Amino acid sequence: IEFMFHLAAIPLEILLVVFIVQRYLDNREKKEKRRQLMFIKSYFFRSEMRDLFLANFGALKSPCITMSKIKNSSPGELRKMRQDASKIEYESLEKMELVIMEYVKTQYIWQNFMDRAITYDFEDTFHDMIYILNFIQDVKVFKDNNPDKLFIHEAEKDEYMMTKVRKVMEDGIQKFLDYAIELKEKQPDMFNQIISDYESSSQVRDL
Repeated sequence: IEFMFHLAAIPLEILLVVFIVQRYLDNREKKEKRRQLMFIKSYFFRSEMRDLFLANFGALKSPCITMSKIKNSSPGELRKMRQDASKIEYESLEKMELVIMEYVKTQYIWQNFMDRAITYDFEDTFHDMIYILNFIQDVKVFKDNNPDKLFIHEAEKDEYMMTKVRKVMEDGIQKFLDYAIELKEKQPDMFNQIISDYESSSQVRDL
């Protein structure tokens, strides 16, 4: 009660200013953490996650998106590419299986991103990582019980599971393009380095 009396004695304008300043500081801190996350992504994208993204883009039937095309595109062209990627078709179930297994191999990275999402209070990223990790667990359980079978063939029989497969894989394409746009606009040198690495690796894979 005494505290409420003291609080009531504080002019409303001062309380409002304090509230606004706190909101500003919280937003600035969150922006800084997202900037840090962008640099963390650059490390993982250039190393442990490279095979995953190359496999995913390599499995596309439409739209046709290559690393060379991404590298040579303007921000506007990248946005058009991202818009086209809202509808994705893959070449075959077998190529989709290769991408799925790359997700399984990189489980520890998704766990790392989830831990950082908790630390940085990024709720959207946290939910995305939970979805991917649950999907990976589904695949691992199936493969443990059916080591000689393709998970994608089993998923094809189940509409709900196939929806999860497509969401994880298609989100991967879309998130990569979102990140490419972010780098192109904010860190063009880093953009060129990362996409050049991908371009060289994709050419080696095609040999």
